Amino acid sequence: MRQYLKRTMAIAAASLVLTGIPALAQDSQTGRIGDVSEFSPISDFCGDKPVRVALVDGFGGNSWRRITRFEFEDEASKCDNISEIIYVDGQNNPQKTISDLQGLVAQGIEAIVIFPDAGPAMLPAIRAAHREGTSIVAYTASPGGEPGRDYVDFIAPNTPNDGKEWAKWIAKQLDGKGNVVFLGGTPGNLQSQAEFEGAQEVFADHPEIKILGGRPIDTNWDPAETQRVVSGLLTQYDTIDGIISDYGGGSVGGIRAFLAADRPLVPWAANDANEFACLWEQNKGDNPDYQIMTLSSRPWLVRLALRKALAHAQGIDNDEPSIVNMPIVEDSTNPDMMPKCDPNLPPDAIQSSMLSVEQLKAVFE
Repeated sequence: MRQYLKRTMAIAAASLVLTGIPALAQDSQTGRIGDVSEFSPISDFCGDKPVRVALVDGFGGNSWRRITRFEFEDEASKCDNISEIIYVDGQNNPQKTISDLQGLVAQGIEAIVIFPDAGPAMLPAIRAAHREGTSIVAYTASPGGEPGRDYVDFIAPNTPNDGKEWAKWIAKQLDGKGNVVFLGGTPGNLQSQAEFEGAQEVFADHPEIKILGGRPIDTNWDPAETQRVVSGLLTQYDTIDGIISDYGGGSVGGIRAFLAADRPLVPWAANDANEFACLWEQNKGDNPDYQIMTLSSRPWLVRLALRKALAHAQGIDNDEPSIVNMPIVEDSTNPDMMPKCDPNLPPDAIQSSMLSVEQLKAVFE
């Protein structure tokens, strides 16, 4: 278990340093793997001291980040003693993100959650903030270093397990044989690589399944780019039997590529997104092999990161897990988990969000 924990923390999400996270103390809750059933309400961690909280976003320019910001602000609003909720967008500029963080520390902001898109380039600024007494938690993208020493904790999905869950479902749909494409994100990102490695572990037991290209195919997590990439793959390969994609919102571009090429849609595993579910509803009748499965897109993970930072600032123990196994939220082969299309919500809405329908609509207004 110790070796699995060290490996999972090292590759759990985007920009992880694959071998750079040291072992944790035996009695530390930092880095514990667990499920959403182990979460606690934020009321357990509000405390009594007045506190200001901030979300430092390395990049805020897509729908997932916008929903995440609303999740953070909604969670923080539940504590009466949180006097100020701050959001800053680094605009995909590491120097701006560092400057944003340093400015918040200079203001004495007590609890900070950061999405360090630039990875280890952010570690010196994060470490400095922690040494200044700021309760700072990184989430989804690791800055490297050691959680519990260089910052309070690192919160992330159990990314290798995501790849395993997708691969197990695809293998079942294909009866253990066929050509599969794995659609990843930006070039060289370690989230997609970690997911891919998890999928490879499963496919090792299915030697008749071939991963076309032998690696995650870059899509920049962008629907238009995904459509272009998948169009090229359909030209290159006569037979594609299944798709794994680590961005449901981007997958809609790949589905459109299949439709434009007049190729039958195939089993598709991804993260949930409203339009992804709607496209399945619209096209399932003409594509008998077209099934979908989604894991939660987990914009709510930022709530856990806030609870960890807040608990630390208030001197309250938090024993919630740090690395979270993502639940399956949709499976068109399971009558109890059918895909959920809501035509009253924007295409980019994520229904596994913890926001209400009204709040989700407000995100996109």
